[in-house]
Amino acid sequence: MDKSVNNMIKLSKLELGEFLNEKVIEFETRDFIKDDPISIPHMFSNNKDIEIAGFLAATIAWGNRKSILKNANRLMERMDNSPFDFVMNFEKTDEKVFEGFCHRTFQPEDAVYFMGALRRIVSEYGSLENLIVSNWKASGSPDNLNAALSHFHAVFFDGVHADRTRKHVANPSQGSAAKRLNMYLRWMVRSSKNGVDLGIWDKIPTRVLSIPLDVHTSNVGRSLGLLSRKQNDWKAVAELDAALRAYDPVDPVKFDFALFGLGAIEGF
Repeated sequence: MDKSVNNMIKLSKLELGEFLNEKVIEFETRDFIKDDPISIPHMFSNNKDIEIAGFLAATIAWGNRKSILKNANRLMERMDNSPFDFVMNFEKTDEKVFEGFCHRTFQPEDAVYFMGALRRIVSEYGSLENLIVSNWKASGSPDNLNAALSHFHAVFFDGVHADRTRKHVANPSQGSAAKRLNMYLRWMVRSSKNGVDLGIWDKIPTRVLSIPLDVHTSNVGRSLGLLSRKQNDWKAVAELDAALRAYDPVDPVKFDFALFGLGAIEGF
């Protein structure tokens, strides 16, 4: 279905659904990986490494994509390309490893705190997945991960840290769209059958995932009549989630590929 930008708003619901699904098929291919932060966790075969590498790559995934990839690779190099072992054996003497590391506002002291927080969480819960799943099951919100992510934020920062470090992990209860956390969850939860997402977590259903809302997905969503809210906050995420779940209630976040691809790659 070759639709021009000017004709997008005239599509029926059925036509729009067909169009979005076609774009998912077009963009959810292995070619997508090389220029995306998801290429970082794809460097590893061990699930424990994938979980940690993915979280760190998603954490710094804002700004220029080339810069993100360059700095994420440098971060992995500083961790001896063994992120899980590095985290679990991290000691104060290792702090010097991060001297000089910077990605925008993510500074060495942030990296140091992240190492300690990740070690503490994995030691207590076994994995990041287990923490988020336990939060989700206890939240009383079976249809979304809003409360679970807010509790994750609280647990992650249950340690001595600089106030500035808190901004590097989103908190939906404060209205954040939590783009990077939702992107990380997409990576971890969605099936790897198409070769892009990694699908190493099996305790969270794809139906509760939320769209990683950024400037591309939000602008395209508004252009297609899927999103009316002007602010890119959690209310906008909830609105766009509801619209996308009408097209696929089982795997609505797959449309991230369509919306992002249309905006970032095709310049929609």
